Formats: sequence, C-alpha cells, structure tokens
Amino acid sequence: MSGLVASFVRFSGVGAFATAVQYLVLVVLVELWGADAALASGIGFALSAVLNYLLNRRFTFRSERPHRQAFSRFVLVAGSGLALNTLLMWIGTHGLHIGYLIVQVAATGLVLLFNFTLNRSWVFGRPEEG
Repeated sequence: MSGLVASFVRFSGVGAFATAVQYLVLVVLVELWGADAALASGIGFALSAVLNYLLNRRFTFRSERPHRQAFSRFVLVAGSGLALNTLLMWIGTHGLHIGYLIVQVAATGLVLLFNFTLNRSWVFGRPEEG
C-alpha cells in the first residue's frame, strides 16, 4: 500500500472514531437538550478536533513537526473545517430543510477530504529545513 493510501486509511480510521464522538454529542444535544442542530454539530466537531490532533500527530502522520507549529496549523485547519461543516449544516437544515443526520453525513465527507489534504501537506508534513 502506498504511503498516501496508508495515511488516508489511518486518517479515515482516526476520523471515524472522532466522528463517532461528534455524532454522539450532536444527537445528545439535539434529542435530549433540544439544541439547534448546526450549533450542536459545531460543539461536537470542536470536541472531536482534540482527538483528531492527538491521534493524527502520533498514529497517522508520525509527525516530527514541533507541537507549537503543528498545533497552531491544526487549529487553523480545524477552524476552517468547523466553519465549512457548520455552513453546510446550516444550508442543509435551514435552507434546504433536509434532515440533520443526512446533512451531517454529506458534510462529514466533504470536510474529510478538505482536512486530509491540508493535514498531510501542511500541518503534519515534514518541518521545513533551516
């Protein structure tokens, strides 16, 4: 298996675990607390981002980039992913009136590709020389 494919498989596994956490938070907040789906999804996304950083740094990309650099980059990518996820949830649930779980599945797929690309190349990639 090529390095790209292997890292995508690991990234997807870590992402599946973190996404399960996000979905659990989403469903609990919506169904038990009556929270807005877009807000609940955003909260779940933020919590799962912490898991994503720790597991992807160590397991997926085996990064040697210093934490202060990798984490600041990760926060930018995760924040952008959060904004994209929340925007897609808002459009799907409020604009198109699609069920929140269906919209979340679609948003998750798009954010997965966005995050993998930036995490592999920029966040956890090899530190620059010098």
